[in-house]
Formats: sequence, C-alpha cells, structure tokens
Amino acid sequence: MINDIQKDAAIRMGKSIDALKHEFSKIRTGRAHPSLLDQVTVSYYGTDSSVSQVANVAVEDARTLTITPWEKGMVQAIEKAILKSDLGLNPSTNGMVIRVPLPSLTEERRRSLVKVVKHEAENGRVAIRNIRRDANSDIQKALKEKLISEDEARSGEDKIQKLTDQFVKDVEKLLEAKEADLLSI
Repeated sequence: MINDIQKDAAIRMGKSIDALKHEFSKIRTGRAHPSLLDQVTVSYYGTDSSVSQVANVAVEDARTLTITPWEKGMVQAIEKAILKSDLGLNPSTNGMVIRVPLPSLTEERRRSLVKVVKHEAENGRVAIRNIRRDANSDIQKALKEKLISEDEARSGEDKIQKLTDQFVKDVEKLLEAKEADLLSI
C-alpha cells in the first residue's frame, strides 16, 4: 500500500520536473534554438499550426534562425506571425527563406529573465509539495481505514518526505544551471 503511494508520488514528481524543464526551455538565453518559435502559430488552410509544422526551422549560426516554408504562400503569413508574437524578433525575407536574427540580451533583460526562471522554479517546488500533501493524505486515509499501522504510516510519511527533498534538490539544480546560462555572456 505504502509502496504504491510512494511510486505514484515519484511518478507525479518526475512529471513536475519534466514540466519545469519544458518551461525553462521556452526562456531564451540569447542563442538560437528552433524551439523558440514553438508558440508562434500561423493560419494554415484555416487551422492554427505552429511554425515548425508548416516550415523547416533551422539554426544558421548562434544568433540566427532560418525558416524555409514548404509553400511559397506561407512566407508572408509566417513573417507576420513572428512580428505579432511577443518575442521581440524582426524577421527578414529573402525569397523563400526567412531569417530571424536574435538580438543580444541586455543585462537588464537577463535579470528579468532570471526572475521569471525563479518564479517557474517556485511553481515547480509548490507542485512537488502538493504531491507530497496528496500522498500523505492517502497514507492518513489508509491509517483511518486500518489498512496500515501507525508505524507504517510514520515510515511512509518519512519516505515521502525524503522523496520530496530529493525532487526539490533537482529543481534547485535546474534553477542554478538555467540562471548560470542566462547570466553568462
């Protein structure tokens, strides 16, 4: 019983870490990466699609993305979508290829991105603590229904706490790495 609760908590905490990594990947560090345009959508035959679904997005160099649409008619639509997005990017078109130079990050912008990263990390820690609370309440329910003894309940709660501590340390490691990445020039 306790092992099932612990395994469920570990799986859910792992998913929280994965979600945090995904959120961190959205925050740009000044280097070109195709995932920067993942949230930019374009109307493609009446359906909103991400840029990566209607074009080939590649990294030309450390500060430039190239977008090659699969259809010539999509060039203008992709360019407008990038301009409308709140990414602060200015694409330039050269026939069928759209080049997106990434501006270098100012010190002030880097500091504001660090604040965003810290906020995301705190959300990750809160999610992990909520999972701990759910697991502990499941253990308490099992104790009330006399499915486990008090000693087993105490032991289970200790295991859940150790698991929580380990995942919170993982969040801290991710935060330190992203912060160092943002503040490096």
